[in-house]
Amino acid sequence: MDAVDIAIIGAGITGVGIAQRAQAAGYRVLLLEQGGIGEQTSANSSKLIHGGLRYLENGQLSLVRQSLAQRKALLTLAPKLVKPVPFYIPIYQGSQRGPLAIRAGLSLYAMLSEFDTLGHFNAVDAKEWPSLGLKLNGLRAVFRYWDAQTDDHQLTVAVAKSAQALGAQIKTQVQVEQISHDHSGCVLSFRQSDKTISAEPQQIFAKCVINSTGPWVNQTLDLVSPAIEKVDIELVQGSHLLLNIPPPAGILYLESIFDKRVVFVIPWQGKTLIGTTETAIDSPDKAGITQAEIHYLLGIYAHYFPQHGDENHLRDNIVRHYCGIRVLPKQQGDAFDLPRETLMRSSKSHPHILTIYGGKLTTFRHTAKEALQWASDRLGVRPIKADVDKLSLD
Repeated sequence: MDAVDIAIIGAGITGVGIAQRAQAAGYRVLLLEQGGIGEQTSANSSKLIHGGLRYLENGQLSLVRQSLAQRKALLTLAPKLVKPVPFYIPIYQGSQRGPLAIRAGLSLYAMLSEFDTLGHFNAVDAKEWPSLGLKLNGLRAVFRYWDAQTDDHQLTVAVAKSAQALGAQIKTQVQVEQISHDHSGCVLSFRQSDKTISAEPQQIFAKCVINSTGPWVNQTLDLVSPAIEKVDIELVQGSHLLLNIPPPAGILYLESIFDKRVVFVIPWQGKTLIGTTETAIDSPDKAGITQAEIHYLLGIYAHYFPQHGDENHLRDNIVRHYCGIRVLPKQQGDAFDLPRETLMRSSKSHPHILTIYGGKLTTFRHTAKEALQWASDRLGVRPIKADVDKLSLD
């Protein structure tokens, strides 16, 4: 039976990030993915590399600081894939967040970025407001700040290619069937799910297993023998609409007219992308945009951009829609208010398995670093192959 140091299940942005960092640190890495690289949640985000300005409202300062640091790193390491983009926050009469609150939030945001070059912000002169395409009636102020945008799928593929270049094995179209845990490590049983390839069962021994299967994380734990304890989670889909409407000059950070949430209007591939929603679902297999979500997103867009028509007219301009799925700890309260920090869990009964709950596109490198520390504590250090903090991505 073949053996590796670390087997990673799930080739989304978190999984490929761990594979890259672990292989660079000198470990033998195998990454298993049931579909294609980055084809699920990692291809269905809002396409943003950002600090999470709205997380300041919930007091998640450490997450914002961490995200801003990773934004800076990705702008340096992947300049072809991650690009600065202006964000605009309009404030109207009756807005829940007034000019003083927005100015204070942006000042804290700049400070948490350690006054990075993207940390500056300003009030936009009223003469520029018409160029944003927003309705002007009741508009009191507009603030401009900076974050970044990326093609989430291309970024995931670029990290996977970097991991492979370092020597990591990546197997796609693979179905893991069992994970047998004992005192020495884990035996993974799997087979190719691609019908064009012989579906003979295979096994491999791994000293450590990292479960990074996103919304399928607890389904993956169901494959573990003996049984392992799971964390209660809530799955929340975030739906997006792509409209055949010329894109805005930057990203609009809009207050929902229905609740206290924030929705983005984003330039994307020459069209306009709107997102996102927060709708609880029972399982990832039940994800799919609802009519209520379409009404929610189009209602917000029509309110701020009345020149493009009402909701019925906008429906005719929908090019496509998609849903990403967030994994959040099950707690009381609205999904909007739940913490976004990534949770890592390993148990005394199964010390060779690490499970990652959640994960953000912006902070995947930080998550990978923490996962590698867990593995290093169990495997010891190895001769380093490369410094991932200096490896460019393209």
